[in-house]
Amino acid sequence: MKKTMKVFLAMLTGILLLVASGCQGTSPEKKQQPQQEKKEKETYDIIHAKSLKVGQILGIGYPGNDFALYVATDKGLKMFNGSNWFETTTNQHEYYSFQAVSTGFIASGHPQKGSGLKDPLGIIQSVNKGQTISKLSFYGQSLFHFMGASYSGKGLYVIKEDPKAKTLGQGLNYSKDNGATWKNSTLKNFNADSYGRIAVHPKNGDIIAMPTRSGIYYSTDNGNTMKQITNPFMVTSLTFSGDTVLFSSVENKKILLKTINPATGEQKNIEIPFLDYENPITFLAVNPQDPNQIAFTTINNDIYESIDGGVKWNNPMQNGKTELK
Repeated sequence: MKKTMKVFLAMLTGILLLVASGCQGTSPEKKQQPQQEKKEKETYDIIHAKSLKVGQILGIGYPGNDFALYVATDKGLKMFNGSNWFETTTNQHEYYSFQAVSTGFIASGHPQKGSGLKDPLGIIQSVNKGQTISKLSFYGQSLFHFMGASYSGKGLYVIKEDPKAKTLGQGLNYSKDNGATWKNSTLKNFNADSYGRIAVHPKNGDIIAMPTRSGIYYSTDNGNTMKQITNPFMVTSLTFSGDTVLFSSVENKKILLKTINPATGEQKNIEIPFLDYENPITFLAVNPQDPNQIAFTTINNDIYESIDGGVKWNNPMQNGKTELK
């Protein structure tokens, strides 16, 4: 297996260290120093981006309070409306575990240098496209690389990585009150040696799915009881599209995109542009307001989007770069 795929397995889907060590692995990104407040506060605005270059994509989604694909990057939020890119003038935070919800988005991460915010952000929420944030849990205490949220706002999940998060149990935890209180999931019948990503049903926050190196595990009771709903192949990313699960797998050295009905097990293939085996899919998003609008990213920071359910694909970002428009 080549070097890039090994890195991918270690940092993305092969979260074997998290399982083996009780989810207390080290963070893959460099730790930032405490930030000092700026002397002059910059005006927040969303402006047309003539060109973009990002080093890392941290998540994608379609927030319910806007009409664009949001891309969380190491240089803040970027938005794509189908023809043009936009970015924010300030509040360029590193939003790890970016989750689009009906009122905006929920995330973790690191604040922009000089913002005056504590580092790490814990779990925060924005209802005004990132202009301001509200602190939900663990502000200034913990960073969460693996988090899931229901689009409805009724169901929030995290994987404990930091032993300082005393109110969390080992492994998967869930909250039904937007992070005010937490319960530990028992993960009964979960037999995979890896986990990390968490997809939550857009309407029913009790239902989740998790990608692993040995298939998809599915739960209807907050992760307390898990069921394997696919064969044991590697799944790199997944998300819900209504009651079905949209997922990407790596099979026979091919990158595939499929849907599965958890109730029946029926699977369907979706045609995508050719992706090299070393460039697997990292994040998937479906617009709950228009299920035909779907997007995915790759480990090389490519972005693809379709507005017709995968019949045709647009490629608005390649290798983390956009063209001047």
